[in-house]
Amino acid sequence: MKKNDAHELFVNCINDHKEDFYRLAFSYVKNKEDALDIVQESIKKALVSIETIKDPESIKSWFYKIVVRTAIDFLRKQKKLTLADDQTIEFLSAGKEDAYKDIDLHNALDELPLPYKTVIILRFFEDLKLEEIAEIVDENINTVKTRLYRGLKLLRISITEEDFI
Repeated sequence: MKKNDAHELFVNCINDHKEDFYRLAFSYVKNKEDALDIVQESIKKALVSIETIKDPESIKSWFYKIVVRTAIDFLRKQKKLTLADDQTIEFLSAGKEDAYKDIDLHNALDELPLPYKTVIILRFFEDLKLEEIAEIVDENINTVKTRLYRGLKLLRISITEEDFI
């Protein structure tokens, strides 16, 4: 595949799915600036290795893989605890009702080990097929299915325990 063709396909993919890539990065770091940094770093990594793409049809899943790995690398490097950002503190101190109803789900999702969290996010939040997820995480499709079902079971247990506390 010619470099110019691959570059053009990649630029089109980024333009068409930029919100998806940002949302995926944000789901890992829960911070706007860090998510934008991850997407930017992922684009940089992709541009450096654009010639390695063999199948132009898989450019989206190829880039998803880069975003996931960059986000995980970022988390490993940061290892920081963010209790709440300034907007959240300001919002809560104003005494307004929280408009975000799925906070328990997202908190439980954050507690999952990364392999389970990645598969669940890609399947349910990014609406990808199991085959695409297997390609992104470089695993056998049966491994992806196992991680999905175990992750969902862990989520269910975590959310059920929170209901009783």
